[in-house]
Parts: sequence; C-alpha cells; structure tokens
Amino acid sequence: MFVERWSRRALSSRALGDDTVASLLEAARWAPSSSNSQPWLYIYADTEDTLGVARPVLTDGNRRWADKAPLLLFAFARRHDAKSGKPLATADFDTGASWMSLALQAHSLGLTAHAMLGFHQDKAYEVFGVPASEYHALAAIAVAYPGDASELPDDLKARERPSDRKHVAEFAFRGRWHKP
Repeated sequence: MFVERWSRRALSSRALGDDTVASLLEAARWAPSSSNSQPWLYIYADTEDTLGVARPVLTDGNRRWADKAPLLLFAFARRHDAKSGKPLATADFDTGASWMSLALQAHSLGLTAHAMLGFHQDKAYEVFGVPASEYHALAAIAVAYPGDASELPDDLKARERPSDRKHVAEFAFRGRWHKP
C-alpha cells in the first residue's frame, strides 16, 4: 500500500458521501500520539457552502487543481497540553501520523489524498475560527477519487506521476550518522 499510494493532482469532483468522510476521520482518530495527547484538529469542507469558504484559503497555485476536490481538510496541531498547559513538543509529529492514517485509509477506499503547504495560514485561522494561540496550522488536504490527468493544466500534466524516493541508505544510518 505504501508504494502504490501517491498524491495525485488529477481529481474527480464526484462526491464522497458522509460514510466515506467519517471513515477517513475515524482512521485519523486512531493514530498514535505521545502520551495519547491526540493533538490534531481537522476542519473539513464537503458541501458547496463549506467548500466555497474553504477553497479561497488555498493558494492560487493549488486552487488550479484542488478546487475539484469534493473534500478539503485543514490540519492543525494543538500547541499546549489541554490539562497541564505545557508545550506539546510532539504535536506536529503526532498530527503527521494522523494525516498518514487518513491518507492510507483514503488509498484503501480507492481515493487519493494530497497534502499541501500551499494555503494561507493566517486566513485559515480567521476563516475557520481556530485560535492561532492554541493551534498550529500545518496543512491543507484535498481528497477525491482519481481524475483524468488530461484535464490538468499543461504544466501539471508532466508532474502527474508518483515521485521518486530516496534510497534508504540516504536517510537511515546504523549507530551514527555519516555523510552518504
């Protein structure tokens, strides 16, 4: 499943349905987190009204393809522990695990999930009512059934393929780091 999953830009606008959205969020829910803090927060849009509010939060470059997505999510990580008030040093890491659970669930359902940094963070806090003092805006995520790559703008068509990956020897070292 890891090798087959990739982040497409060619998306279908076909609606996902409430059960599918619930399944994705349930997968995100079960991700591991430090001290079971579960610091993630997702704001999602899956209706014309909510998508109409969410789409302008994306950068123009990502809107060129992500506007077709019937589901947009925005991932935030809690900055401090709700009980103790102490900083959550692993919140971004844990929210990343939650996103990966969602991405793998999407793949298992025949969907594609594409995370993006290309969104207006300040606008996300404002539009979604999420307090910046309590949460860190991490990513926007487009989820859809795969679409037809021929419908993408010409400059994106060539990029519509799985990305290469580094060899394990470039990022994993037994015992001590050394220059590869």
